[in-house]
Amino acid sequence: MNIRHGQRGFTLLELLVVLMIFGLILGAVTINAVPGQQQRLENDARRIALLLQLARDEAIVRNLPVAFEVDQNGYRFLVREDRIWSPIKDDMLRERSFQTAPVQLLLQPKNGDTSTAMRIIFGREPVDKPFLLTIKSDDKQVSVRADGIGHFSME
Repeated sequence: MNIRHGQRGFTLLELLVVLMIFGLILGAVTINAVPGQQQRLENDARRIALLLQLARDEAIVRNLPVAFEVDQNGYRFLVREDRIWSPIKDDMLRERSFQTAPVQLLLQPKNGDTSTAMRIIFGREPVDKPFLLTIKSDDKQVSVRADGIGHFSME
């Protein structure tokens, strides 16, 4: 007696439904994984706020002025030794580019410097002048606020 049972497996329709669901999930993950312009600006501002804290501490520890210099393409940290500003030789405070370069910058209060780069100088004292650095790219913007006593935050 030769009784044949039905073949077991998936139908073409079931496979297409599974592939469609997988494609939708993959698409959603990809959209969330690729940061938008606002998210890239926020990442830059968050990093700058943390690095400004580090630069301020570095100025106090070294007992030398440390400057944060920023232009439309990126930013760098400098230290003043023997009346000469030179880049800080530190991997954390290395020169970096903005993820959405070029950007527009606004520093309040203005530092009076008319060059293309803006400079914020941290002295050896733990108290500095408060400032607000606004970074704009197209219609998006974020700000980094310093309260003058060592707290830096992104807005």
